[in-house]
Amino acid sequence: MDTQQPISYWVKLVDRTIDDLFATTLEEHGITRRQWQLLNVLSKGAAGVELLDIEIAPFLDRANSTLPPTQGLHTTSLESLTELVESDWLTTDGALYNLTARGRTVVERLTAVIANEREKATAGVTSEQYETTVSVLETMARNLSARAAGGASS
Repeated sequence: MDTQQPISYWVKLVDRTIDDLFATTLEEHGITRRQWQLLNVLSKGAAGVELLDIEIAPFLDRANSTLPPTQGLHTTSLESLTELVESDWLTTDGALYNLTARGRTVVERLTAVIANEREKATAGVTSEQYETTVSVLETMARNLSARAAGGASS
């Protein structure tokens, strides 16, 4: 009897484990995963809510969202952004959000913490294995996205 688990098992397990680990790590530093994602995007430059929503969309769990399907992501991003402004990690002119000096310090500190967690997660994995794994998953994602977009059936 073949007991090897399919790729979907391992992808889901790794995804859940990464999410849990990073949520716990970030929570220990007083920040949510969504806030970290927003700060990370803003570390590249000022941005408005619409761009931020687009950038973090792949990390959001739409299946468990409390928002109606027709409503944008703005509500949840705005809540997170408001908290970051109140913490003096971001400034806003109403349309664009930008990191403050304090926010940049937080991003630098958390980037180092997260890099350390990523190193632990990939211990025993060679650079070549990592690159191959990412490449294979990217190819599979593109294949599946193309099928979903085209409405192809088996």
